[in-house]
Amino acid sequence: MAVSSSSFLSTTSLTNSKSNISFASSISPSLRSVVFRSSIPATSHRRSMTVRSKIREIFMPALSSTMTEGKIVSWIKTEGEKLAKGESVVVVESDKADMDVETFYDGYLAAIVVGEGETAPVGTAIGLLAETEAEIEEAKTKAASKSSSSVVEAVVPSPPPVTSSPAPAIAQPAPVTAVADGPRKTVATPYAKKLAKQHKVDIGSIAGTGPFGRITASDVETAAGIAPSKSSVAQPPPPPTPVAAKATTTTTNLPPLLPDSSIVPFTAMQSAVSKNMIESLSVPTFRVGYPVNTDALDALYEKVKPKGVTMTALLAKAAGMALAQHPVVNASCKDGKSFSYNANINIAVAVAINGGLITPVLQDADKLDLYLLSQKWKELVGKARSKQLQPHEYNSGTFTLSNLGMFGVDRFDAILPPGQGAIMAVGASKPTVVADKDGFFSVKNTMLVNVTADHRIVYGADLAAFLQTFAKIIENPDSLTL
Repeated sequence: MAVSSSSFLSTTSLTNSKSNISFASSISPSLRSVVFRSSIPATSHRRSMTVRSKIREIFMPALSSTMTEGKIVSWIKTEGEKLAKGESVVVVESDKADMDVETFYDGYLAAIVVGEGETAPVGTAIGLLAETEAEIEEAKTKAASKSSSSVVEAVVPSPPPVTSSPAPAIAQPAPVTAVADGPRKTVATPYAKKLAKQHKVDIGSIAGTGPFGRITASDVETAAGIAPSKSSVAQPPPPPTPVAAKATTTTTNLPPLLPDSSIVPFTAMQSAVSKNMIESLSVPTFRVGYPVNTDALDALYEKVKPKGVTMTALLAKAAGMALAQHPVVNASCKDGKSFSYNANINIAVAVAINGGLITPVLQDADKLDLYLLSQKWKELVGKARSKQLQPHEYNSGTFTLSNLGMFGVDRFDAILPPGQGAIMAVGASKPTVVADKDGFFSVKNTMLVNVTADHRIVYGADLAAFLQTFAKIIENPDSLTL
C-alpha cells in the first residue's frame, strides 16, 4: 500500500470584542507559542503567551493534483486507540488509488468525524487526535457538534423565507413523514453510534433531531436518560420543506427512467476520468493515421516473449525512441499561452481495471533496457489492479499509449489527456495485401496507428515525421534490444 501523510494541527479561533487581533503561530508537537499584536490602540502593549495544543484535526489529504474529495475506505485504528507518529490511521480512496494516511503526532484517535464509506472534500477534518487519554471525551464532544453543524450548513445553507411557506408545512416534521410508511435507514454520527453501543440503547428506536432525522450524540444521551437534550430546544434544525420542493422540481425536469433501469453514481475514479475528458474538449486536436508493417516486430516478440518481454514494453520502447528524435511531440501545453519541452520521456499506458481506467507510467522509457522495462511494466500493472499506485506512478506521463489490438480492434481514436501533447492509439496487427514500389503484391502483417495531438504545439508535419520514425523502428526492431 502506498503511503501518503496528512495530519495537521488545527488553529484555534481567538476573538476580542473590542479589537481585531492577528497572530502568528509556531508549532511544536506539544506547545504552540502565539504572539498577539493588537491593531487598534497605539499605546497598547504586546503580550506573549503560550497555548498548549490539546486536540488536533486529521484532514482529508490531497493525494493527487486532480483530487477534490476522498472516500474513507476503512479506519485502520479505532476510537480511543493510541497512535504513534508515522503510524497509518486510515485508508483513503482517491480518484486513482487507495492510500494509507499517517499521523504526524503521538496521541489517541479521539473521534472519527467521517465514517467508512463516506466522502469528504480535501482539507476537511475526518478525525480528531487527542494528546492525552483525559482529553478524549472533550474531542468527542467537539466531533459531535462539528458533525451536526456541518450537515446543517451543507444541506440547508440558508433558512427559507417565512412568508413563502405556510405554517402547517413548517410545523410538520418532514423526516418522520418520509419514513413513516416503511423501514428507514438509520443515519447517525459516529460518536452517536458509539454512545448507543456503550449505553446499550437501540439506535434504531431513536428519533433524530439533526437535519433530515440524523441522530446526534444528544439524542442518544436523552434516550439513555443521562443528559437532557439541548439541541432540539436551543437550535431546532431549519425545515427541509423548501429543499425537498427544489429537489422535486429538479427531478421532474429530468427524462423519466426506462422500466427496470437504475441509477449508478460515479466512483471516485470514474468522476476523475469524466472531469479529464470534459477538460480535453477545450483543447484543439487533430488526428493522423499511419500503417506499420509488423512482420519483423512479431518475429522479435516470439524470441523475447519467453524472457518475460511484453508487446506493451516493445511498443513503449519504440515510441520512446521515436519521441527522443521528435521532442515537440513529447511537449506539454498547460496554460494555453506557452508550452514546455519535457526533459524526460515518460510513457503512460492505458490499463482497464475494475470500475475504471488508469495510466501507469513507464518513466524514461527511451533509456531503460527492454527487459527491465518489461519487468517494471508488470509491477505497475499489479499495483494498478490492486489500487496501490503512488501518485508519481500515474500522473507523470508526457505521452500516452493506448493499445486495443489484443481485442481485435483494427483502428480507433483516443482522447488526448489534459496536459500532454499527444496520445497514440494502436490497433491489431492483421494480414493485409500490400503492393511494393515495383507493383508486386504480397501479404504482410500491418497495424494501423492513429495519433491524436494538441494542434497548439504539434503540427501535421511534426506528427507525420514522428510516425515515419516510429514505423522505421518497428519495421527494423533490432535497436529495441540494444
